Amino acid sequence: MQKEITSERIPIKLWLSDLEEGALQQAKNLANLDIAFRHIAIMPDSHQGFGMPIGGVLAAIDAIIPNAVGVDIGCGMCSLRTNLTEIDQKNLKNIMGLARKRIPVGFKHHKQKQDQKWMPEAEGNLPIVEQEYDSAQHQVGTLGGGNHFIELQKGSDGYLWIMIHSGSRNIGYTVARFYNEKAKKMNEIWYSDFQKDLAWFPSDSEEFHQYKAEMEYCIEFAFNNRKLMMERMKECIADVYPEVKFSGFINKPHNFAADEEHFGQEVILHRKGATRARKDELGMIPGSQGSPSYIVKGKGNKDSFESCSHGAGRTMSRNQARKTLDLKEEKAKLENRGIIHAIRGRSDLDEAPGSYKNIEEVMSLQHDLVSVEVELQPLAVIKG
Repeated sequence: MQKEITSERIPIKLWLSDLEEGALQQAKNLANLDIAFRHIAIMPDSHQGFGMPIGGVLAAIDAIIPNAVGVDIGCGMCSLRTNLTEIDQKNLKNIMGLARKRIPVGFKHHKQKQDQKWMPEAEGNLPIVEQEYDSAQHQVGTLGGGNHFIELQKGSDGYLWIMIHSGSRNIGYTVARFYNEKAKKMNEIWYSDFQKDLAWFPSDSEEFHQYKAEMEYCIEFAFNNRKLMMERMKECIADVYPEVKFSGFINKPHNFAADEEHFGQEVILHRKGATRARKDELGMIPGSQGSPSYIVKGKGNKDSFESCSHGAGRTMSRNQARKTLDLKEEKAKLENRGIIHAIRGRSDLDEAPGSYKNIEEVMSLQHDLVSVEVELQPLAVIKG
C-alpha cells in the first residue's frame, strides 16, 4: 500500500501514490456511503469510471450497487497454456486469420444461434435475461470492442499461451443499465440525500434479489462467452499444429459483486476492474498489446480485501489518445518487436500502448498483493 486517506467517513487505502482528481473524488464518494464497510481499496491500475473508479474495491453491508459492478457485468479474462514452445510468423498469422473468421469482434455477432449448452440455465424471475436471451445466443462466443482482446503470448516458462479478455456483451449491459436506473428512481424516494451514480438496493428489497440473480446470470454468461472463444482458439491452433495439447485453464472475472467475509463481517464485496487474489489463487494481469502480461498468484492481502489490479490501467481517455498519440510511433513500438498488432488507423489509438500505464510499475506497486508465476510477452493480438 502506498497511501491512506483518512479525511472521509472511512479510510481510503491506495496502492498508487497519485490518483487523478476525478477518480479520487469517486473514491471519496464511496468512502462516505453509509453502507460502506471498513475502508475503500484502490488498486494500482485505478482511473476514473462511472460512479466508482475502475480498480476500486468496496465492501458493502446489506446492500448492492449496480454501478459498483459496472456495465460489463462479469467482464474478465481467461488463459490457457499450450505445449508449443516455438511458433513462426507465418503460422502466427495463419492462426490469427482463422480466429478472425470464427470469432466475431466489435459489434458483430454470430449469424446462427450458438449451441444451447453455452447458455447458462435461467432460474427464478429474470426479466431482462428472458428479454435478451435469444439475442445473447447469437452473442456468446464473441469478443466485443474497447479493451477486449485475444492474444497469443510467449511465456517465461517457454510455452505459448492464449489469453482472452471479454465480458457479458449486450445482455450484461442491458441488465446493468436497467437496474441502475431503477436504483436511482427508488433512492430518490427512499433517501433525501443520495449519490445518483452510486444508487443501491438494500438487501431486504425485492429489487436487491432480482438484480443479484440477473447479475449472477451475466457473470456465468461472460464466463461461457470466454470459454467458447477459447474453444475456437484451440481449434484454430490445432488446425495449424494438429498434435498440440492444452492445460492449465484459468478464468477470473473483474466486474462483479459477491457474498464474502472480511474482518469478521459478512459483506457484499464489489470489485469493479479488480481481480480476486486470495492466498495461492491464480489469476491474470494483462498489460497493453505491446507490453507483458502476467500469470500471478494471490497473497490474500486483507487490506485489499484479497484483491489486485485487473490490468495496467489507462493513463489517458480514449478521445485524448486518439487526438494526441502519434500513429506511426505507436505502430513502430509494436512492429519493431515483431508483434502482430491491431492498430490500423487513428481510431485504434485508444488501445495503443501509449494510452496505458507502465505495467512494470503497476506490478511493482502490488508486490504485497500478488507474486508473478509466469511473465507473458505478446506475439499477436486481435481487438474489436
